[in-house]
Amino acid sequence: MIQSHGPEYERILEICRDLEKATTKGELGMLLAREISQYSLFDLQVIMGRIRYEIHRLPPAYRKAAGPYLLSQIVDTHHSLLTMCTRGDFQAIARPIQARDLYLSFIAMIPRGCYAGDIRDVYLPQFHSPMHRLFYYLLAVFAMYVLEQPGHPVGTPFPGGMKIEEREGAFICPVRDKEKEVFFSICNFCPAKQMEGV
Repeated sequence: MIQSHGPEYERILEICRDLEKATTKGELGMLLAREISQYSLFDLQVIMGRIRYEIHRLPPAYRKAAGPYLLSQIVDTHHSLLTMCTRGDFQAIARPIQARDLYLSFIAMIPRGCYAGDIRDVYLPQFHSPMHRLFYYLLAVFAMYVLEQPGHPVGTPFPGGMKIEEREGAFICPVRDKEKEVFFSICNFCPAKQMEGV
């Protein structure tokens, strides 16, 4: 449940209002880097602990196949965002944010998405913060709307053996349209196309 008057919720709303104002990919990248840089080392340790816990809960064969991609989704994306900011790459990117209506829908979903689920199901609930879910969403915004890549890295496998593919510059996903009932899923806002016949 959203505690609409809590300081974390108000901070999330403020961040989302700033993101809504971004018009270019470079401007968006700078805003995202600024917010991601606010997370402490302790926050990052908790976030990574949760990710590793979720990966560890997967069936062994699937964990071995998908684990590296699920880690890359966070670790490599975080590294790329901060590296591009440090190099000054974003100042040179004047291209507009693509699929702006979808982008704005994603940003509008984030405040509710940060509070989705039951805190009793969270690993290390004593350290729970909606800001940790926001971290995940900010990285997804970077991947999908600055880099124009899928929310999950190319090659990410899904149960059944299919994986996200890149074909002639387009991204194809076997589960892109399978999460519509989960309002807070990044899949609903991903630039990948649904794999045909799946």
